[in-house]
Amino acid sequence: MNIFTPTTAHASPPSSKEMNQAVVDVEMIVGYAFKTKRLLEEALTHPSHSDAVSYQRLEFVGDAVLSLAVSNHLFLAYPRIDQGNLSMLRSANVSTEKLARVAVRHELFRFLRHSAPVLNHKVREFTEVVSKEEDTPLVYRGSVKAPKVLADIVESIAAAIYVDLNFDLEKLWMIFRHVLEPIVTPEDLQQQPQPVTKLFEVCQKHGKHVDIKYWRNEMKSIASVHVDGKFVASGSSEQKEVAKVNAVAIALRKLSKSMRLDDTSFEVITGSFHIEGAKDKLHQLCGKKKWHKPVYNIKQDEGSSHVKKFVSTVQIATIDGVLCMTGDEMSRVKDAENSAASLMIRALQESDYI
Repeated sequence: MNIFTPTTAHASPPSSKEMNQAVVDVEMIVGYAFKTKRLLEEALTHPSHSDAVSYQRLEFVGDAVLSLAVSNHLFLAYPRIDQGNLSMLRSANVSTEKLARVAVRHELFRFLRHSAPVLNHKVREFTEVVSKEEDTPLVYRGSVKAPKVLADIVESIAAAIYVDLNFDLEKLWMIFRHVLEPIVTPEDLQQQPQPVTKLFEVCQKHGKHVDIKYWRNEMKSIASVHVDGKFVASGSSEQKEVAKVNAVAIALRKLSKSMRLDDTSFEVITGSFHIEGAKDKLHQLCGKKKWHKPVYNIKQDEGSSHVKKFVSTVQIATIDGVLCMTGDEMSRVKDAENSAASLMIRALQESDYI
C-alpha cells in the first residue's frame, strides 16, 4: 500500500484550478462522472474551511445511505443469516474504522480542503499503521484510533453520488461498491472475535458483571461500559451498534492494562481519581485543541439536604466525535464536576489524545 502525505491536503484556500483537478481525480477513483460538479466539491470540503459549504449535510445523508445500501446487499447475499448477525455484519462494514481504511486505500484525504493542520498528524499516524497491516480486512478497532474525518469523506462522496443520481440507491451501490471493497464477510467476523462477546467472556471468567448503557446526544448515540458498577469507557456514533463496539473496544484496551488473562487477577482502572483544578485544566486543554468547551451535567441529586450525593458527567465534542465521562459520587456539585474532569483528563491521556 502506498503511503500518501497528508500535509499535501489543502491547509489554505485552494485555487479553482486545484479544486477542479481534485474533482477529476476523485471521479476517476470512484468511476463516476458527476453531472453537478458542485456536489463533489462540497463533499471534499471540511467544516474548518469557512470559504465554502462543507460536507456536513452530505455526510449526514451518506451515513444513512451507506447503511441502507449495505443492509440491502447483506440481506440478499446471506439469506440464511439471522437479524443479529446481519446487524453485526452491517456495523462492521460501515464503521468509522472500516470507512477510514477505505479512505486510506484510495488516498482520499489528499483531496480534502481544510484549515485544520491537526488533521494532517492524525491521518498520517493512522495511515502509517494501516500500511503495515496485512491485506485481511480488520473488522474492529486497530492499535490507532481511526480519524473520523476519513470516514466522513467516504460518506460524503457516497451521498454526493446518491444525490447526483436523483436518489437512486441501486445505482449508487453498483457504482460505489468497489470503493468499499473488501466487504466484510461472515468468515471475517468468525476469524476476528466480536469485541462485545470478548468483553463478556473475559469478565465472566473473572467473575465480573458487565453493563452497557445507552443514551442520545443530539444526533449521536452514546454507549458506556460499566464493570461491576464502575464506569470504564464510552463511545459515540450516529448508530447505536457502532457506538457500542467503539466503547467496548476502548474498554478492552483499558482493561488489558490491568488484568492478566492467564490468572485470576483483575482490576478495573477506575475508582476515585483526583486532579487538583481539573475543571480549569480540562477547559484549557479544550481551548488548546480548539474543541468546544466541556459540558457538565449532574446525573444524580439524592438524599436529604445534609447527605446529598451528586454524580456529574462531562462531555467534549472533538473532531472524532463526542467523548463522555462519568465522575465519582460526591457530596458537593463542585467536587462531582471536578471528579468527572479528572477522569476525562486521564482517559484522554490513556487514549493518546494528549
